[in-house]
Amino acid sequence: MCIDCGCGPTDQHHHDHDRPKSKTINIEEDLLAKNNRLANRNRALFQQQGLLVLNLVSSPGSGKTTILETTLKDLQNEFGFAVLEGDQQTSNDADRIAATGVPAHQINTGAGCHLDAHMVGHGVEHFDLQQTDILMIENVGNLVCPAAFDLGEDAKVAVLSITEGEDKPLKYPQMFRASRLMLINKLDLLPYLRFDLEKCRDYARRVNPEIEIIELSCYNGEGLDQWYDWLRKQLGKKKP
Repeated sequence: MCIDCGCGPTDQHHHDHDRPKSKTINIEEDLLAKNNRLANRNRALFQQQGLLVLNLVSSPGSGKTTILETTLKDLQNEFGFAVLEGDQQTSNDADRIAATGVPAHQINTGAGCHLDAHMVGHGVEHFDLQQTDILMIENVGNLVCPAAFDLGEDAKVAVLSITEGEDKPLKYPQMFRASRLMLINKLDLLPYLRFDLEKCRDYARRVNPEIEIIELSCYNGEGLDQWYDWLRKQLGKKKP
């Protein structure tokens, strides 16, 4: 018999008493609040230095590092560059960038799937920012997590290789919605693949009507001048 109300063991009310009580707890704190505070601190530093800061995001193997290598080789006499490389393990990409003569620093995230503002804030301590015009951040290859993390950058640049298929913007809308520019890479492979450029552009603009799109190939140089002009334009906004 229930000592609280006297109901018997066969009464439904008795069984209700036996059920564990549950509580619903609403967590109001923004889980990204700390990251956003640090991102704002980074942004203030970058603005003070007049830096253009770009966060390159993509799937693994899209060609981000090759785009960086090509860009640095072509423009390093025009601008001062520094590069933060994000990967779970190895310094392979940072070694490739360092071979161009541009300062590079590797950030290994271990099991982490993205860079955060804290990592970037400490990473830039390795550079002379007064000698830097453009800071490139090559994020961990991942089209999900990096979309949510502000690093203090001026813009996210999404790199999409045509080997991945034209529907990536629809499958990963958060990333393309968060990006100001989409680079459609490896254009030289277009004759050998079933990739619909028009559909890809349309899908990207469905999720982000304001996104800018540049199609390029580091292999034959197509579209690189347009990419370089975009960089000059963005830097001009920082250093009028």
